[in-house]
Amino acid sequence: MTRRARVFTDIVVILLGCRLAAGVAIGLGAFQGRNFTPITDQMLLTPDPADWPNWRRTLDGWGYSPLKQINKQNVHQLQLAWSWGLKPGLSQPTPLVANGTMYVPSPGGGAQALDAATGDLLWEYAATSADGAARTSPMRNLAIYGDNVYVATADAHLVALNARTGAVAWDHRVADSKLGYTYSSGPIVVKGLVVAGVTGCQRYKNDVCFISAHDARTGREVWRTPTIARPGEPGGDSWGELPLMFRAGGDAWMPGSYDPATNLIYWGTAQAKPWTRFARGTDGDALYTNCTLAIDPATGRIVWYYQHIPGETHDLDEAFERILIDFNGRQSVFTMGKLAILWELDRRTGAFVSAHDLRYQNVVDVDTRTGRVTYRPNKIPQPGVPLEFCPSSSGFKSLRAMAYHPDTQAFYIPLLLSCERGTFGSDIKREEGGGGSGGVRRTNLIHPESRDGIGEFLAMHARDGSILWRHRTRTPPNTAALTTGGGLVVVGDYDRYLYVHDAASGDILFQTRLPTSVQGFPITYAVGGRQYLAVPVGTGGGQWVTTIPADLTPEKKIAQSANGIFVFALPR
Repeated sequence: MTRRARVFTDIVVILLGCRLAAGVAIGLGAFQGRNFTPITDQMLLTPDPADWPNWRRTLDGWGYSPLKQINKQNVHQLQLAWSWGLKPGLSQPTPLVANGTMYVPSPGGGAQALDAATGDLLWEYAATSADGAARTSPMRNLAIYGDNVYVATADAHLVALNARTGAVAWDHRVADSKLGYTYSSGPIVVKGLVVAGVTGCQRYKNDVCFISAHDARTGREVWRTPTIARPGEPGGDSWGELPLMFRAGGDAWMPGSYDPATNLIYWGTAQAKPWTRFARGTDGDALYTNCTLAIDPATGRIVWYYQHIPGETHDLDEAFERILIDFNGRQSVFTMGKLAILWELDRRTGAFVSAHDLRYQNVVDVDTRTGRVTYRPNKIPQPGVPLEFCPSSSGFKSLRAMAYHPDTQAFYIPLLLSCERGTFGSDIKREEGGGGSGGVRRTNLIHPESRDGIGEFLAMHARDGSILWRHRTRTPPNTAALTTGGGLVVVGDYDRYLYVHDAASGDILFQTRLPTSVQGFPITYAVGGRQYLAVPVGTGGGQWVTTIPADLTPEKKIAQSANGIFVFALPR
């Protein structure tokens, strides 16, 4: 039986309003006397159950914590332990927890350190642009290793901060932000290397998007792997005769995963740009867009790649989390992109294993024996011609990461069920600084299989793609999923609801309503033997949370400028 939490949601979220110079850390001295154990490679691979030291806790991308103090029997007793206001901007954060300290990314590339048991501020690093303006673009995660916290910034820098004080250890400019390069997600750390993928690759220039690795001690670049095949290089002919200047896209805008058994990093890449084939002037595969890349962490060499949607032409990318699971002796990597097709690949070789289509999309057909994708008749955009297709270019699945639960062997997947009537443009300036997405005039449409709402949270068996359960909501889920050893799965939605489900049955065991959209990446951790559930709230971040809800669920309103984090625990 669902029981509402007795939580006051009329809490005033107090935002820190101090104006800081670029790259300034404010240490409050509160860290003195706190224990801090430097983070090792082994601690990232097999974390202390109390900690959440990676983007998805473990480098295999599960989004799972073995903690089980909060479980099916007592989760209804959750109460607010503490809350904290976060910096303004587009907020989609993943808190990290190690040594009893929570590290939270700020929009544009800052960071705050909080006491994970009380929410007290320990230090803050604020990043501003060269003109002193505050940065407000999304920054989804940090990394921690050794004595440092690693921050990616909106102006394409990687910054190492002392984890105890927030003092800058090093600051390395990775790329020229004047060319459009930026980060919207932070790095992972693999074998002493800080590895991150850039975005902002839609404008024409004599360079391409890339993933790079940096010495964690110094910031020195060790390797750089382009995500676009250059002319004359392997895969280069997949762009036809286009010169390097006009090969755009392939953004690596979400973090990757790492497997020590294969010693490979797995990273997803986005679509080619401009979005449509006719606008960019290609009729080939446009490698290495919409791919899973398997990368040697020592050299950056692409060991293998698998292109999910060759020559994609609707802005339906496959850039999201890669989840690593072993089944019956087979080592697999799973992912799901905007089309809501669950892909399974052999993670040693990249060979296709399976594809399970939720069958909400009407754009492509997938041969389930080979993985070969073909576009359906009359579904390829033509210039100036209206086209209806599902999903919309925002996708059924997007950056809200799915999670895996080892007990149910299922993925828990946040979905937005909408379609689009779009008219794609062709007015592209084929010159340096030109390019872009190509543009589309769109009308958002309710999906025909979900007339009463646009949100779905789905449990899908990893082995065969069968559906364990569905939970439909009026508005879309707006967080990543989180699974726990207590048999629970956590998600939040645009309409301010936080839900905790029974992972096996889908029953809602706890729900409460927070001040604004529940947004970002919930985590769970423990301090002093007490388990906590940390849930970010906030606004901004693409049409998933702006025009689509406004168009299709206009009666649902959320508070703006109310970024924060709410942390729950059982009564003492």
